[in-house]
Amino acid sequence: MNTEAISFSSGNPRIEETRGVMHLFSNDAVSTLPVERKPLACVLGVPNHMTYADFCQFCASFIHHILEMRIVRNDGMEDRYSVLIRFDSQESTDKFYQHFNDRQFSSLEEEVCRVLFTLDVQFTGYTGSLDHVQSPPASSTEQPSCPVCLERLDQDASGILTTICNHSFHCSCISKWTDSSCPVCRYCQQQPEKSKCFICQTSENLWICVICGFVGCGRYKGGHAIIHWKETQHCYSLELETQRVWDYAGDNYVHRLIQSKTDGKLVELNSHCLHAANDGCGNCHCVDSGTNEAMLSCEAEIVNEYNELLRTQLENQKVYFETLLQQENEETERAIADAVNKAAIQKRQKMQAKLERCVKEKKFLEDLNENLLKNQEIWKAKLLEVGEREKNVLRLKNDKIQALEAQLGDLMAQLEAAGKAVD
Repeated sequence: MNTEAISFSSGNPRIEETRGVMHLFSNDAVSTLPVERKPLACVLGVPNHMTYADFCQFCASFIHHILEMRIVRNDGMEDRYSVLIRFDSQESTDKFYQHFNDRQFSSLEEEVCRVLFTLDVQFTGYTGSLDHVQSPPASSTEQPSCPVCLERLDQDASGILTTICNHSFHCSCISKWTDSSCPVCRYCQQQPEKSKCFICQTSENLWICVICGFVGCGRYKGGHAIIHWKETQHCYSLELETQRVWDYAGDNYVHRLIQSKTDGKLVELNSHCLHAANDGCGNCHCVDSGTNEAMLSCEAEIVNEYNELLRTQLENQKVYFETLLQQENEETERAIADAVNKAAIQKRQKMQAKLERCVKEKKFLEDLNENLLKNQEIWKAKLLEVGEREKNVLRLKNDKIQALEAQLGDLMAQLEAAGKAVD
C-alpha cells in the first residue's frame, strides 16, 4: 500500500508553532482497507467555514468512539484545515472511514469529506518562546483541565479536541462554542486574506491609513503610504505587522500601547523606569506609586490631546473632502458643458447636412424647370408649324375639291347634251 507524507503545523504563528509530518495511506483506486492501518485517521481539507462545533456535529454519531481530535493546518491549504482523529478501536476507525469517506459535509455544498488512514505522525520542530512550553506535571497522575468546565481532560470520560492554536477541550464543551475562534486565546482558524499595497501589490512592510483605509507600502519599499499622505494629508497610518500608528506630520509614533509578540497582550510601548539615568533597564518592574499617580494625572491631558488631534484631523478631512467635492462639481459642470457643446455641434452638423441636401434639391428643380420651359417653347413652335401645315393642306384640298366639282359639272353638262343629241 502506497503512503504519502504531508507536512502540517499548529499553533498561533505569532506566539508559537509546532510543525510535523503525517504519513497517510493513499486510497486512490483502492477498494480494500490497508493491512497495516491503525486506529488513527485524518480528515483532509475541511473547509474553514466549518467551526469546531460544526465538525463535532458532523461526526456526532462516532463522537463516543473518538479519544482525541487535533486540528492542524497543511502547507498550501490556506482556506482549509485537517483533523487527526484517534479512535478507541480499529473497528470504530474502519466504520468511520466507510461511513464518512466521500460523503458531503453538507447537502448545500459539493465538497466531500476525504478520510485517510494514518500510519504515523512525527513532530519535526517547534518555534516560539520557551515561556509558553508547558512544564511537566508535578506527578504522573496529574492531568490538565478543560478551560470550559474545569474538569480533567480524561480521554476515558469524553473525547478531547485540540484546536489549531494548541488548546485542548472536551468535545462536549467545544461543541457548544459556535464561533470559529478559540475560547481561550481568541485565535481564529479563518485567517483574513493577506493585504497588498493598492499600487504595487506588494505584501511586505504595509501601512493602512486610519482615516480612509488606504493600504500602501512603507518608504523602504515603494513609499506609496507616504505618497498617499502627501496627496491627501492623512497623517496617521497603522503598520499592519506591529499594529503601531505613525504620525507623518509629527514624524513619530503617536500610540502608547502595542501588542506583545510573546503573549499577544497589550503592553506600554515606552515604559518609564526609575533607572532613567542609565537609559532604562529594559525589564525593570520598579515603578513606584508616585510614577503611577503621575501617569494617571496625565489622563486628562491625553484626552485633550486626542480630542485636539481628532478635531484637527476632522477639519483637515472637511477641507479635503470639500476640495474633492468642488473638483467633482467642476468636473461635472465641465462634462455637462462638453456634452451640451457636443450635442450642439452634432445638431449643427445635421442641420448643415440637411441644408446642403435642400440646396442640391433646389438646384435640381431649377434646372428641371428651366429645361421644361425650353421644351415648352420648342413644342409651341412645333404646334404652330403643324397648325400652319394643316391649314395649307386643308386649303389645297378645298381647292382641289372645287376644281373637281367644276369638272364634274362640265362633264354632266356634256353628257346631257350628248343625250339630247342622240334623241
